[in-house]
Amino acid sequence: MDTLNRRKEIEKILNNSIEPIKGADLADKFNVSRQVIVQDIAILRAKGVNIIATPQGYLFPKFENKNVIKVITSKHHSNIKEIKEELSIIIDMGGKILDVIIEHPIYGEIRGIINVSSRKELDEFIHKLEITNSQGISSLTNGIHFHTIEVKNEDVYCEIIKKLEDKGYLLKVK
Repeated sequence: MDTLNRRKEIEKILNNSIEPIKGADLADKFNVSRQVIVQDIAILRAKGVNIIATPQGYLFPKFENKNVIKVITSKHHSNIKEIKEELSIIIDMGGKILDVIIEHPIYGEIRGIINVSSRKELDEFIHKLEITNSQGISSLTNGIHFHTIEVKNEDVYCEIIKKLEDKGYLLKVK
């Protein structure tokens, strides 16, 4: 298959999928290297195709759901234990963590896509932090960060906020 047709097919596959698709899986499907897929994705993005890269793979954002999207402000150490506990609270109470955002004094807003909604996905995310010996992005801002979360309704959101407040993870705005 030539390059143009492969890119069209990648776009079609992502458009029809409700789950993220790993670059390695696309590479296997088209019998090319993962790096070729990364380049294909970059070229599709440059042409205006809205593809999101998540820890679970590539996907098209889907906006047709009726869930509530909220941004919360958190502050805690950037160690893996506290990151896992904070994200576990959100997931266990029915939320999905879409991203993490910091406001950097030099670079402005920096956003990292998380896209985690289950313990399995969280465990994979934490494992990647551990094996790369990485800190959370909030280490750049003294632990202050934001999460965009998705919940079924306002009641679920309020329960998550209460639990995060009880644990001391929400930043108190004065």
